[in-house]
Amino acid sequence: MIATLRTLLVALTLITGAAQPASAGAFEDGFAAYRSEDYPTALRLWMPLARQGDAGAQFNLGIMYANGRGVPQNDAEAVKWYRLAADQGDAGAQSNLGIMYANGRGVPQNYVLAYMWSNLASAGGNAYGGKNRDEVAAKMTPAQIAEAQRLAAEWKPK
Repeated sequence: MIATLRTLLVALTLITGAAQPASAGAFEDGFAAYRSEDYPTALRLWMPLARQGDAGAQFNLGIMYANGRGVPQNDAEAVKWYRLAADQGDAGAQSNLGIMYANGRGVPQNYVLAYMWSNLASAGGNAYGGKNRDEVAAKMTPAQIAEAQRLAAEWKPK
């Protein structure tokens, strides 16, 4: 497996310094609730922010769904929230989305997209992005790597 669930959980700790949420108080309160394992409160605080487009809240909901914290474990739902945050340039979400594609969790396994998202995460400063990109590259053909690099070069945040 390209990365473990531990990696997904560790990525949550990175979001506190990287996000600029729409409502810092609710976001920070949600993070405090999550850290104290009060997942229902974290969900209640982050869901409205995520629906309003807050990438940090979207990323954290992805983690909750990927790991079944306060919600039923649901890889497809995790991918949905990671993708919304990744599309905005959130490097943690890009890294986790790459992991999901590499392992075929919630999406069909796709090394080209795994490489693309991991490469974007690495370029965005995510510590796991480059490692995950290199691991998935070992399973790819040169043509697949070239396609993934082209997709990453053409990607623009939404």
